[in-house]
Amino acid sequence: MSTLHLRSDTVSVLLGTGSDDAPQAEIIHWGPVIADVDADLRLVAPPVPHSTLDVPVVAGLVPQASSGWLGRPGLRGSRDGLSFSPALRLTDLTPTADGRGARVVHTDDAAGLEVAHDLLLHPDGMLEITAEIVNRGDAPYRLDELALVLPVPATASELLDLSGRWCREQHPRRHPVQDGTWVRSGRHARTGHDSSLLVAVGTPGFGNRHGRVWATHFAWSGDREQYLDAVVDGRRMLGASELLGSGEVALAAGETYRTPTLFAAYSDTGIDGITDTFYRWFRSRGSHVARPRPVVLNTWEAVYFDHRLEPLTELADRAAAVGVERFVLDDGWFRGRRDDTAGLGDWYVDEERWPDGLGPLIDAVHERGMEFGLWVEPEMVNPDSDVAREHPEWISRPTVAVPPAAGGRVPLPWRHQQVLDLTNPHAWQYVYDRMHALLGEYRIAYLKWDHNRDLSEAGHEGRPSVHAQTLAVYRLIDALKAAHPSVEIESCASGGGRVDLGILARTDRVWPSDCNDALERQTIQRWTQAVLPPELVGAHIGPAQAHTTGRVLDISFRAITALFGHLGIEWDLRTASASDLRALTGIIDLYKTHRGLLHTGTRVNADLAEPALAFHGVVSQDRSEALYSLAALGTTVAEMPGRLGIPGLDPERRYRLEIVYPAAGELDEHGDHDSLGPFMQTSAPAWVAGGAEASGSFLGEVGVSMPVLRPEHAILLHVTAVG
Repeated sequence: MSTLHLRSDTVSVLLGTGSDDAPQAEIIHWGPVIADVDADLRLVAPPVPHSTLDVPVVAGLVPQASSGWLGRPGLRGSRDGLSFSPALRLTDLTPTADGRGARVVHTDDAAGLEVAHDLLLHPDGMLEITAEIVNRGDAPYRLDELALVLPVPATASELLDLSGRWCREQHPRRHPVQDGTWVRSGRHARTGHDSSLLVAVGTPGFGNRHGRVWATHFAWSGDREQYLDAVVDGRRMLGASELLGSGEVALAAGETYRTPTLFAAYSDTGIDGITDTFYRWFRSRGSHVARPRPVVLNTWEAVYFDHRLEPLTELADRAAAVGVERFVLDDGWFRGRRDDTAGLGDWYVDEERWPDGLGPLIDAVHERGMEFGLWVEPEMVNPDSDVAREHPEWISRPTVAVPPAAGGRVPLPWRHQQVLDLTNPHAWQYVYDRMHALLGEYRIAYLKWDHNRDLSEAGHEGRPSVHAQTLAVYRLIDALKAAHPSVEIESCASGGGRVDLGILARTDRVWPSDCNDALERQTIQRWTQAVLPPELVGAHIGPAQAHTTGRVLDISFRAITALFGHLGIEWDLRTASASDLRALTGIIDLYKTHRGLLHTGTRVNADLAEPALAFHGVVSQDRSEALYSLAALGTTVAEMPGRLGIPGLDPERRYRLEIVYPAAGELDEHGDHDSLGPFMQTSAPAWVAGGAEASGSFLGEVGVSMPVLRPEHAILLHVTAVG
């Protein structure tokens, strides 16, 4: 066996080429950097136990029964039941010219199949893997699954992934790894509110800042499966694949199917190390957002469907006064739209509400120094719309209509919506033309691109079409971006229903949840930002009483929660008090002062024994400055929460630590236990009122005494290097 070594500063990937008896490429190491690449690889050749095959079992890049693999296969398909069990063998391994990757080709001439993997290890340690299968035979090949897999060691015995629902996305789940296959399936035909941004396995008890962790993200916006396969011989494989419908991909002779990309990261410093790898990869992209993220006001929770020029102009006045830089008009502007039951798909400005078009509002927004953004939902249609009445054949459906004009059965309604079949070229062109016309006619800097239902029973001409629909959406956004390169696009799908690196390859931020309740957002944003840097994550300050939960929260808690993202407002500012408007102005000024740090720095999350407290921050790349949030999510177990270690600082430098929000004067005023401010104590720790200095080593290892915070309150700490 020979090896190919892909290496970054922190990660090694060793690819073995197999033996003469079993010539298959296999990843024999993915993890810490290996210095010795000339080792005798007989050291890792497995034994042959009793009552098994007479030769060592090879997992390979494509686990398959013909190599003795008894776990989940990497390739499933057949030619009408034939060629069901391929025997793929290595025929070519070509390193890339820069030595960072390789193309690995396996073929089975008898089955008429060729599978090629492309591996790329970035300097930041991010590993990308894709694969493609080519039908080299004469008969069609029905593909059921082509998976991407990576081995993890037996010491990776604890699994963490994320799940959720509408308004409660990206919540962590942990459990021990057990024999068998753990599978998370997504059948929403969009990423899904319960989808996991990452699947991570690690050493027992791994945390934010400790433990070895291996993690993957599957960059696809349609149906998928993510899994961990733990076979009885002790081997474990992290895998992911597109979840294809029955007969959805049938390859004719010479045709190719290519998988979405699997992104993989390794860390020996806990989840924060995984996060750092993803952030560095995101920020190295040529397409990554470069300009400072403007403060947004979105009109949805301010006016809902009540679209009139005068109140919206008044709202724009209030927005500009507090420092908003982008004003986004949400749902309700287009023809026939008075509620969510009608008009969707008729992408013409409503002549009754807007007799002069959107120009007067856009002019008013620009005159107040703000950009203008617009809400759209291009992939959906109300049956009560002109486009649905004129083109019923454009609605995605699971059946073939006879005659076609009859339409056929449609899926069950969801928010009074059906799905436009964008695999139909006429429907695709209609949507493109309408979006292109709007962007050409009006000065629109930003589209809030929504997607408010699952694509249940998505079909085209009687066949499942999630795969083709997803690719059609990608083509649509790509085409609009090419025609209007300055327009930014947000991926919103009833909040966090489409958050993945597939959609983010062509959009500029995501809306992680429709829930603006800051207490809920503490968890949603923390785990969304385990993968996505804060400049891509919309985080808005809502009114005192959250529209989705009814919970009432202090403005400082709402503001600090939203600060660690792409800041915005989701609030009818016409009803805000003078003190609330002053507070908004203050936090927006604070955001503008620090957004360069927030959107380029390293995210750190402390490991705290107290579950009611959350402590996270962003540290500049040179570790000269940092912002941290300390939040009380509930009541603490102990009377005194104890000392807090400040993570991420340079142990050799000296720093000054001070609370910058709420302001120092407010903290002095609220220092007693009868106050309604953030503290619940007779007196605060001595450093709170005036700040203090210490080395990064002291702050990290000895820590500082935490104040006693009221539940659902937070403080913002600023740390700067001195001397």
